[in-house]
Amino acid sequence: MASTPEFVEFVAEQLGDAGVITYRKMFGEYGVYCNGKFFACVCNNQFFVKITEAGKEFMPDGETAPPYEGARPYFLIDELDDREFLKELVQRTCAALPARKPGKKMDR
Repeated sequence: MASTPEFVEFVAEQLGDAGVITYRKMFGEYGVYCNGKFFACVCNNQFFVKITEAGKEFMPDGETAPPYEGARPYFLIDELDDREFLKELVQRTCAALPARKPGKKMDR
């Protein structure tokens, strides 16, 4: 089942306190960016965040799962109503990821 645009928009709204959130369709699902940095994806109406050491320290017992068959595990985030938690997770994750490569235009 592919993700619905409504679910992706909801996720983006919930993450809005973390920075400039954008998303784009990728391979039938969605990549999610904060301030231009790819950090998460939405697959099958589920929200997945890249695993970093900073994320593991913040969520040591965080549930992990691959967003699609053959992918490495990401954090599977079921709690989408706690905006403060989401903000902290996104900011910690993005700070731990390498800088984005220049030249790519982000669209919503």
